[in-house]
Amino acid sequence: MSTFPYRQLSAALILLALCAHAVARAPQRLGLCAACHGERGIATAKNIPHLAGQNLDYLRAAIAQYRDGSRNVAAMRAATGMVSAAELDQILQWYSTQTPPSPTP
Repeated sequence: MSTFPYRQLSAALILLALCAHAVARAPQRLGLCAACHGERGIATAKNIPHLAGQNLDYLRAAIAQYRDGSRNVAAMRAATGMVSAAELDQILQWYSTQTPPSPTP
């Protein structure tokens, strides 16, 4: 009888395939937003909001306000100005479907 861990190998391959599928579904330009908001929408800096699990309509309204200047955040205006409306919508859809962070006690 072989001692090769087939079950562990199978589980690892399935996990790898699921991760690859998730990355493949991510919008191409996600890196621009992920630099501050995190790849899955969970920001690491306290002054940057989490985007994971946010309401899609809220995210769309916020981006529109950054782009038209009614929310005056220079970094966001510059970042959103470099991305097409269609790409931004893909990114917002991606973030809205991610699991939000657990509440902190």
